[in-house]
Amino acid sequence: MSNITKDLAMFNELVEVLITEEAAHPVAERIEANKLYDVLDLSLNTGEMIDDEFKAVLREVLVSTPKTATNLFFNQLFGGRQSKAVLGDLLAVLLNNSMYTYKVAGPQVGIEQEIIRQSCNLIGYGAASNGTFPTGGSMSNYMALVMGRDAKDPACRLDGMTKPLIIYTSKEAHYSNDKNASFAGIGRKNMRYIATDSKGRMLANALAAQVIEDIADGGIPTYVNATAGTTVLGAFDPIDAIADITEKYAMWLHVDGAYCGSVIFSEDYKHLVTGVARSNSFSYNAHKMLGTPLTCSILLVNDKKHLHDSFSNDADYLYQTDGDDFNLGKTSFQCGRRNDALKFWTLWKSVGTNGLKDIVDQQFNLADIALAYIRSNPEYTLYSFDDSISVCFNYKDIEPMALCTALYEHQITVVGFGSFEADTFVRLVTINANNEAVDILNFFQVLEGFVAKTPHLEKVAALPV
Repeated sequence: MSNITKDLAMFNELVEVLITEEAAHPVAERIEANKLYDVLDLSLNTGEMIDDEFKAVLREVLVSTPKTATNLFFNQLFGGRQSKAVLGDLLAVLLNNSMYTYKVAGPQVGIEQEIIRQSCNLIGYGAASNGTFPTGGSMSNYMALVMGRDAKDPACRLDGMTKPLIIYTSKEAHYSNDKNASFAGIGRKNMRYIATDSKGRMLANALAAQVIEDIADGGIPTYVNATAGTTVLGAFDPIDAIADITEKYAMWLHVDGAYCGSVIFSEDYKHLVTGVARSNSFSYNAHKMLGTPLTCSILLVNDKKHLHDSFSNDADYLYQTDGDDFNLGKTSFQCGRRNDALKFWTLWKSVGTNGLKDIVDQQFNLADIALAYIRSNPEYTLYSFDDSISVCFNYKDIEPMALCTALYEHQITVVGFGSFEADTFVRLVTINANNEAVDILNFFQVLEGFVAKTPHLEKVAALPV
């Protein structure tokens, strides 16, 4: 028996262990960070370890790792497990292709390009559009910013930054925008944070006023990052109203849909990104709402020449056959790049576009169930709104950070907290489409039962008035 055959047999055994453990204990037993190396054998050996001992160590690591696919994990902007996508990711690992040339990736290039083409069609981009698979939402935002910078000041690719380019985003946008301004040479001081309304949506009139002010001060308005699903409240910026401004002042408009951009698959919710066809670039993460394994990020560009202008570089030792359309390294930030497309393709191919629609719709259905429960129970205070899968609330007068920490430390459930303006609250994310109504209601029962048994949590700190 070959080594790969034996190791795959061990893998199957460990998968069974994990699935069984998830059912029996949906929340992993917490190990204190300062005790981690005492509890688990994570040391690296001088000599080899026999398979039985190796398997035992792997088993302990598996059962001790936070379980992100269970019906009690609501903490992150991802969760659950789509089995057909898992299959694709496992096959990608075994194939081990790099996605920079057709010569080494073959049909996998076609798979990536088909996903990009169909995604462009969904948002209304034209025949000149294309895209790529970056390493995540932060990288998607960075690549969009670089293209926006280069479109406004093409000479900077050779000469470096010589003009006061100004970029804009909302106060509730993803934190990567700050870092990216620094990385792109624009500078954090040339970032403008636009005010939002009571739901966390960028105020287009405030954006317009800031642009006019910057022009008067000698700045060059260059780029706007709009958000389709803000990190805390899950709000959608008004893309059409923002596009009116970016078109007027010849600015690049990027729509960061890393969290909730997958609403493009839903007939009921795609109106939340109305106007996206007017953007210069758009991104969404299939590893969030669509449930593919991490990471799976898609960046689309309305005119593919910008990808080539900003990221292409000739390399005779690498690009030797098949032309630019099939040598994806010429429009990617990376050279060597793992195949993140196959796992999304196996999911999309197996369930169809209608199946992806159902996955997205189910998350909003679950959010509606949570909202209805909170609204019907006077012991809860609601901070969020319809058309969002981030359900934000507080229970009784318990300080939310203390409550979430206690739930985690006692292995009850994993849920996070967030803040908006003066309020801090529990943030329940209904992104696991494998959950059902009973799982959402069970979350509230578990939370309430824990609070009832833990009286010291009462009135830990007064909530803001």
